[in-house]
Amino acid sequence: MEDLKKYLLENVLLHESDTLSDEAEQCLEKIRREKPDKPVIFLSSGTAGKIAGSDKTFQAMTTFFSENRYDAEIVRVGCSGPANFEPGLCIQLPGKNKLFFRNITEEKVEPLLNGVFHNDINKDDLFGQLGTKEFGLWPGVQFLDELSFFYHQKRVVLGKYGCYDPESIEEYIARGGYRTFVKTIRHYTYEEVCDIVVQSGLRGRSGGGYPTGLKWKQVLNSGASTRYLICNGKESDPGAFTDRLILENDPHRLIEGIAIAAYATGAAQAIIFFHRGSDHIMQRLEKAIDSAKSYGLLGHNILSSAYDLEIILRKEPGAFVCGEETALISALEGRRGMPQLKPPYPTTSGLFGKPTVINNVETLMNVPLIMQNGPEWFRSLGTENSPGTKIFAVAGKGRMSGVIEVEMGTSIKSIVEDIADGVKEGKKLKAVQMGGASGSFITPENLDVIVDYEELSSRGIMMGSGGFIVIDETICMVDLVRYYMEFMHAESCGKCIPCREGTGRMLEILESIIRKPASEDSGTTLERFKGVMQLETIASVMRDTSMCGLGQTAPNPFISALENFREEFEEHIFDRICRANICRGLRSFSIDVEKCTGCTACASKCPVNAIYGTRLQPFFIVEEKCTGCGICYDVCKFSAIKVK
Repeated sequence: MEDLKKYLLENVLLHESDTLSDEAEQCLEKIRREKPDKPVIFLSSGTAGKIAGSDKTFQAMTTFFSENRYDAEIVRVGCSGPANFEPGLCIQLPGKNKLFFRNITEEKVEPLLNGVFHNDINKDDLFGQLGTKEFGLWPGVQFLDELSFFYHQKRVVLGKYGCYDPESIEEYIARGGYRTFVKTIRHYTYEEVCDIVVQSGLRGRSGGGYPTGLKWKQVLNSGASTRYLICNGKESDPGAFTDRLILENDPHRLIEGIAIAAYATGAAQAIIFFHRGSDHIMQRLEKAIDSAKSYGLLGHNILSSAYDLEIILRKEPGAFVCGEETALISALEGRRGMPQLKPPYPTTSGLFGKPTVINNVETLMNVPLIMQNGPEWFRSLGTENSPGTKIFAVAGKGRMSGVIEVEMGTSIKSIVEDIADGVKEGKKLKAVQMGGASGSFITPENLDVIVDYEELSSRGIMMGSGGFIVIDETICMVDLVRYYMEFMHAESCGKCIPCREGTGRMLEILESIIRKPASEDSGTTLERFKGVMQLETIASVMRDTSMCGLGQTAPNPFISALENFREEFEEHIFDRICRANICRGLRSFSIDVEKCTGCTACASKCPVNAIYGTRLQPFFIVEEKCTGCGICYDVCKFSAIKVK
């Protein structure tokens, strides 16, 4: 290993010419496993894969190769993108293209591998091949790029995830990694790097999309002797998981992006701040940092350049609000994670009062690509005001789910219909939500809107951290808004009154809407309607007067839902009906005496004893006692329970 390290340093990383020797190219080709001399199995082992059972799949493969004495290599990789294909498996036989299989659980391992090694492939779980004409084609198997899920993407940051070892620094170097960083610190000044990023038009890939290069210049020109760079990997929006996939798949590119950004801003210390409970990610990042140090790419006097850089890892304390940059800084300083008034901004007075750049994971992943290919290349992607690509986590009711990357300027309609393959189970699309817990809803009539900061902002839509949730007709918008408000209320730091009291009051009113009133007297009814009338006022006050982005954007789901789905709110308030039959407090259950056999299953399971009757005779439900939980409906084997 030491000999390989020395060889890569001398003949690749420190090699001045862009053209490597034939010997070096052959060495890198071997590391990349481009022409393997034995079967190579790539097993998806990211979070989605582990949840789906990839650890058991790995054990089954290990047992298979041991018992059958096959000489094969198993490489544990990250997710390739489509989460509903997990556990994913890629098999490359010598001289042949890679084959990709989906949902390979442990019981499928033996028949699958036996079939592949004996040229009798079961195509039920096969979804594509990847390779070039130099290798043997698999007849009748479509290429990955021909699948609608991949065809309509522009995978720049994501690349070919799922086909290489994310923990191997040697493989990252063999694929061109760290060469851009070495070139940057040897041939560019701080100002030149900032200018290149400014020219590229790269904007922050979360929040409002502030120009990244301008932020860097503000810190560089501060004149301070100490500066910091923080990578904000705190991703806790419901439905967002883009940063997690990136960190699991490509930790070395993130480190390279951080190193270039820290160099450009004159920061000698960088911090990766990521989500609590991500032990898998932490172990992968720790290994990547240690590997980079062993190659002399981090630490003191990096490759004799007189530049020093230390990267440290920090877990967030568990609060959603710590994703806000001033609250993040407070948490890193050992104080309670609470937002601070701005100005001063972190670029002026950030961590420990020093100028600080805060960029999110996706933003920093673009930096090595820009330095490698040039700002004009990046400008050629996307739109004039929003160049490049954007990564989304597609979740909800689409037929396909997972992490995708599209070129800026792609329409929401294309993401829903082409990449997510429409709504599953033949249901109607109701809306798309972008921006996480504080995002807005896009109705089917407005799906032509494109992914562009100005375009979305003009319609009151936040791009956010990449959450993209497909909502169908089975979802109750009132209940969904209540869920988001409950989340925001629980995560509010409580520092400012509009957010602390506003989220609580809005949650209280929304909860009263989704259940029947305890009594029907005129006083109760009047109080209920007075509360409902306050919702829009409270939302407006919160948006205008809250101190930080959490409180300012917390009412967004309500405002957007009320604007687009007012009739659902009115049905809940006036008619006490939930058209999706989601709101338990508004559901009414009854028993069809013609179908009821008196089996007592419903009565024995009712948690409030609202079902009465005599065994082998029809039972009945006391509506006044019924809470609408629906347990009776679930346990009835004779379809005798009716719901309204």
